[in-house]
Amino acid sequence: MPSKPPVVFPQEQRLLSQLGERLKLARMRRKLSNAVVAQRAGISRTSLYKVEAGDPGATMGTYLRVMVALGIEGDVNGLAADDKVGRKLQDLALATPRTSHRRRPAQTSKPALTGADQSAS
Repeated sequence: MPSKPPVVFPQEQRLLSQLGERLKLARMRRKLSNAVVAQRAGISRTSLYKVEAGDPGATMGTYLRVMVALGIEGDVNGLAADDKVGRKLQDLALATPRTSHRRRPAQTSKPALTGADQSAS
């Protein structure tokens, strides 16, 4: 029994479609046919069509194989390389307030001496 395809939100579909379009343009700039790229990637032409269409059913591995066949696999190294939000969250978790580490000296509260008390001492 085939499993249900995952729910793909519109923003995710747009990203996949844009990636597929960029891969298709990279293939066309290199003047490579879809048959040649599919053969080099070790996938079927149908799978290549799915990748170039941004089909969410195509695996990440298939996208990567197409990128390798086109010689642009180095671009994958840039994905999530600079996780600014994650680093800020990590820094916040590591940072502790300085005042919690310092102990304040115990202050003894002495009553203020009044004029009558001062003459007695």
